[in-house]
Amino acid sequence: MQQRQFGNTGRSVSEIGFGAWAIGGSWGDVSDKDAEAALHAALDAGVNFLDTADVYGDGRSERLIARVLKQRGRDGIMVATKAGRKINPHVSAGYTPQVLEQYIDDSLRNLEVDALDLVQLHCPPTDVFYRPEIFEALDKLVTKGKLKAYGVSVEKVEEAIKALEFPISSVQIIFNMFRQRPAEHFFARARAQHVAIIARVPLASGLLTGKLSASSQFAAEDHRNFNRHGEAFDVGETFSGVPYETGLKAVDALRNVIGDVPMAQMALRWILMFDAITVAIPGAKNPTQAASNAAAAHLPALTDAQMSAVADIYTQYIKPHVHQRW
Repeated sequence: MQQRQFGNTGRSVSEIGFGAWAIGGSWGDVSDKDAEAALHAALDAGVNFLDTADVYGDGRSERLIARVLKQRGRDGIMVATKAGRKINPHVSAGYTPQVLEQYIDDSLRNLEVDALDLVQLHCPPTDVFYRPEIFEALDKLVTKGKLKAYGVSVEKVEEAIKALEFPISSVQIIFNMFRQRPAEHFFARARAQHVAIIARVPLASGLLTGKLSASSQFAAEDHRNFNRHGEAFDVGETFSGVPYETGLKAVDALRNVIGDVPMAQMALRWILMFDAITVAIPGAKNPTQAASNAAAAHLPALTDAQMSAVADIYTQYIKPHVHQRW
């Protein structure tokens, strides 16, 4: 698999990574056996970037990754985790150097390492980006040897741009066929500062697999059920904030563009058409999904006609719902 430079860290990572939210929780039941098999399949396919968070299953996702890497070895593997979402209520005042260090210590134990490859503030309130002391605290944790690098995960393009004022290594942001605004306003800035971009929610919570329908059912513990309207967290995390029925109409229009290639693979390959992207992080709940996601990196580039058609579908169906919101 092709690799891309990970910002200013001196490391390179696979173009397709592994998003480990699904194996932690909030995506329906996933057994430890299936979760570990999915991780093994991704690593076997050349994936070397794993993205997790301390709140994914209250540490379960981190512990599963540690278990698999203990079996395989950690050489060449970059594990990114996140901190901050445990703060309750999740407000700016809850972000303190002491609280963040406590969460980072928890992740060190869960991942069974002495230093974390990358810690990302986990979609903090916008006000946090106006508090330089929080980023200074992360610098101190790098100096103490608990972190190798740090970055942010954001909800909004404006937060991503503001974050570039600090010495971050990466920004994780929702970017997919249904969330295209980052390419207009953020990518060039990040690239100029050698900041890695991690494309999250690359398949729009499954919409861009082409396998969902109006009759699809989701488990009670699946966020695609309980957060459909933003009841639990930002609605942009679920189906990229696109109304479900509207998303299905856009997916039907995309079928005429992608040809015989699985839609999920084409959606991932579309993301890789943007040079500013460092890595896309689709999730997987079993080894078949993980291997299929990784295979997207080997597809030929989309044609100019296909890129134009995707842009037209976005403008017609999706843009009015999401473009100015995030």
